[in-house]
Amino acid sequence: MPLILAAPVHSELIIKKSRFIGCVQPMADRAGAQRVVAELWARHPGARHVCWALLAGGQSAAVDDGEPSGTAGRPMLDVLRHQDLEGVLATVVRYFGGVKLGAGGLVRAYTDAVAQALLQAEKVPIVCLQTLACVVPYALEGLLRRELDAAGANLLRVAHGQAVELHFSLPEEAAAALQARLAEAGQGRLAWLDEAGG
Repeated sequence: MPLILAAPVHSELIIKKSRFIGCVQPMADRAGAQRVVAELWARHPGARHVCWALLAGGQSAAVDDGEPSGTAGRPMLDVLRHQDLEGVLATVVRYFGGVKLGAGGLVRAYTDAVAQALLQAEKVPIVCLQTLACVVPYALEGLLRRELDAAGANLLRVAHGQAVELHFSLPEEAAAALQARLAEAGQGRLAWLDEAGG
């Protein structure tokens, strides 16, 4: 099951006088990642590089920002992939300390900066929700509300007309079981609506 980060987490490493400031944070798309990178340049005008990796479906990216090709962005992206993460941005700001690290040293430094931040990060499973809607007679509203509560469903909207219309969401994996339970409890008096059409 893919995971997402609960909040941004930072790390800092000093390697042969170079300072590597790492951050991992939730990020939905490339435009958001580019805004974060621009903000980092504004906050760290003396930095030599701001390398980054984004793991966000079809918008994933790996940017070396002037470091030798394949020594920063790609290794950072690999660390994210090994953690089974989705919707996450890793950035590393590098202040050059005057000592060259070589390709292997750079890969280790950028990898370690991201890995250290991830060690402290809280990772939570991505839960896909399904939205459902049904109509019941007034006599069944209390029963339906209790079943929704027991299933951990989130009540989105209720409309009282000739009958009661309820719109709710719950984790996809629990939807079929709840629908079966409600159909049985409603004894044919519950009607499902197409949520897209209302």
